[in-house]
Amino acid sequence: MTDESLDLLVRMHAEESSLAPRIAAVLPDVARIAGAIATRMLSGRRWFSIGAGTSGRLCVLDAAELPPTFGTDPRDVVALIAGGPAALLEALEGAEDDRDAAERDLRAAGIEAGDVVLGVAASGATPYVAGGLRFARAFGAFTVAFSCRRDAAISALAECALEVDTGPEVLSGSTRLKAGSAQKQVLNMLSTAVMNARGLIVRGEMAAMRPTNAKLRDRAERIVRDLTGVDPATARTLLERSGWHLPTSLVCARHRVSVEQARSHLARHRGSVRAALEQDPR
Repeated sequence: MTDESLDLLVRMHAEESSLAPRIAAVLPDVARIAGAIATRMLSGRRWFSIGAGTSGRLCVLDAAELPPTFGTDPRDVVALIAGGPAALLEALEGAEDDRDAAERDLRAAGIEAGDVVLGVAASGATPYVAGGLRFARAFGAFTVAFSCRRDAAISALAECALEVDTGPEVLSGSTRLKAGSAQKQVLNMLSTAVMNARGLIVRGEMAAMRPTNAKLRDRAERIVRDLTGVDPATARTLLERSGWHLPTSLVCARHRVSVEQARSHLARHRGSVRAALEQDPR
């Protein structure tokens, strides 16, 4: 049994290792789509991701991690999974077959024309995702189809297609394996690139992250010190004065302005911390 298990693990590892060049091949597409999403979000539009099963859970995971990492409003990026929140903890396989469910979910979430809808389906043919993309495009949203095979059915339903050809799974049909790994990597890259384009990353630092516990408050203090050159005591004081709002504290430290001036300066730059740090408000 040990030899059999090791053989399985070796084959799984080899398949996972094959993902790097496959993902590298689509990086120009990821960059182009990230730019398109960021442009829309900078104009006040929202980003919806839709998926079923593993794909949906990965969408929810990625969306949930953006507010603490980048200080964004949870309403900015919303993930919808076939079957609703219950499907996060329990497999509701039949939910993905309802072609009209995504439309109902998107309408309930408040979709508007000009918003972004990213449909994620490893097979490229999930009815929930296909129906959501078809509705969203007709509704006037910017649509992106992300699948793990070439010539996916959903690619024809969206304005932009992102296809990572991950190939057969070690466990035939189990897209929670290699396809799931590819989806997690690409979603990480896409959302991080979007937030970078929005000016929320500065010199490799999470310049708008939310310091909601002791560890993160220490990190926020270090970020203020490293990005502006102030001493630890000044960094801590500025963070306390701003209510632990990292972007405001960074602008205060860089430009030697008040909290109110820093907030106004950030607003003029639509929340872009990078732009607010680069341009003097006076």
